Amino acid sequence: MTTGGHACHPSDFISAVRQMLRCRLNQDLSPKQTYYLLSLGCTKNLVDSESMSQILLERGFRSVDQPEQARFLVVNTCGFIQSAKEEAIAAILDLAEYKKAEEQTRFLIVAGCLPQRYARDILSSMPEVDAVIGTADYVRIADVFSSLQAYGRWDQLPGQAGSIEHLMINRKPSTSPAHAYIKIAEGCSNRCAYCAIPGIRGPYRSRPLEDLVNEAEALSRQGYDELILIAQDTTRYGLDLDGRLRLPDLLRAICALPQVRLVRILYVYADTMTDELIDLMRDEPKIARYLDLPIQHASDRMLGLMNRRDTATSLKALIERLRQTLPGLILRSTVMVGFPGETADDFRQLMKFLKEIRFDRLGCFIFSPEEGTPAYTMRPRVRRQTAENRYHAVMQLQKDLSRQSNLARVGQIVDVTLESTDQDGIFYVGRSYGEAPDVDPVIYVAARAYGLQIGQTIPVRLVDAGDYDLTGVTLDESSE
Repeated sequence: MTTGGHACHPSDFISAVRQMLRCRLNQDLSPKQTYYLLSLGCTKNLVDSESMSQILLERGFRSVDQPEQARFLVVNTCGFIQSAKEEAIAAILDLAEYKKAEEQTRFLIVAGCLPQRYARDILSSMPEVDAVIGTADYVRIADVFSSLQAYGRWDQLPGQAGSIEHLMINRKPSTSPAHAYIKIAEGCSNRCAYCAIPGIRGPYRSRPLEDLVNEAEALSRQGYDELILIAQDTTRYGLDLDGRLRLPDLLRAICALPQVRLVRILYVYADTMTDELIDLMRDEPKIARYLDLPIQHASDRMLGLMNRRDTATSLKALIERLRQTLPGLILRSTVMVGFPGETADDFRQLMKFLKEIRFDRLGCFIFSPEEGTPAYTMRPRVRRQTAENRYHAVMQLQKDLSRQSNLARVGQIVDVTLESTDQDGIFYVGRSYGEAPDVDPVIYVAARAYGLQIGQTIPVRLVDAGDYDLTGVTLDESSE
């Protein structure tokens, strides 16, 4: 073997290549260009985090799995309610500990909802934080990194909420191999009395339909065959663009993509759930017969105080229409207890409604007074212990209702997407059309068949049900 006209012993050549690879690896792993991003809160926040990651990748920064490997530490926070704020602050202080390491200088950046509300408070009370960016500033994340790297500071405060620029990029999802979220709008214009989102995220702003279809096509080509449409209120989509509710138009366009298997709609509002949309869900097999319909309460008095546009009667009528039109519909909802002025009679009305409607899935929250919202100054406040007792009563009722709903599904054959395995490796863990990721229970699949892959969708017979989770078997096993 020769190089440059001189003999080169193979061992010398191998050593040289080893050294070259070692140098390249060290260069690639340079901590100056690495970041760790922790995303808190809802799936809408997750999409924002994925967008930031794509922006950073295009500017030469690289994500790492462990904070100790990173020069830049980023927390994308939720600041919607008190418990979310507490979680965010704990996460910030936890990551701040990594700044104490002596081997390199690290920078801590707090992004998202919390700094949009409390930027000055964060900077004044948490000296560990080097920069804050709000919900309108995600697109500037790489500029923040560059400024910190060059000058050791970023002096700007969050801008006014309203930008959707960060959503208009081709991002790489961080979800399972089979599903991806598409954020179809930003902000909210509903102005519920308890909700801080309009102040944090700005008014409702729909993304252009063509842009969303292009994103859906790109994601489906990458193998994400379940697309989940999210926004603060998905059914309001398009109203701010041309005065029409255009979610049906968007759904038709996405379902026309050949590689899309399933489209799931999350966070729908009753008053914008039109007959056109319901009929489309009936007629289009690619749309999951699953809805997340947060009602918040069922006392007309409380709904009025909350500035909701529904009544118990209108909610019952809608749900009856949904269930008649969409056999097999899985219906999820959310309610709130402890809102100012909630009486024992209001709570009885809520419990009666839940017993009658029998939601398949239900989340319950205790009212959190948020400054800047009308409910913050409302009186009388419900005693904390009373609110907690009501919360536990709702969840105990729902536990029984969920089990009955699950038992009614035993014997059905459903397509299940395998997303992981359990700790013992005995069961696959997956979801059918009736389970949204992250918020719903799962289906455990006992399968003898070899060659099954994570991300694969297979027919499964449901054979057992608990309070929340279900168990199924592959069809080859169920036939034995």
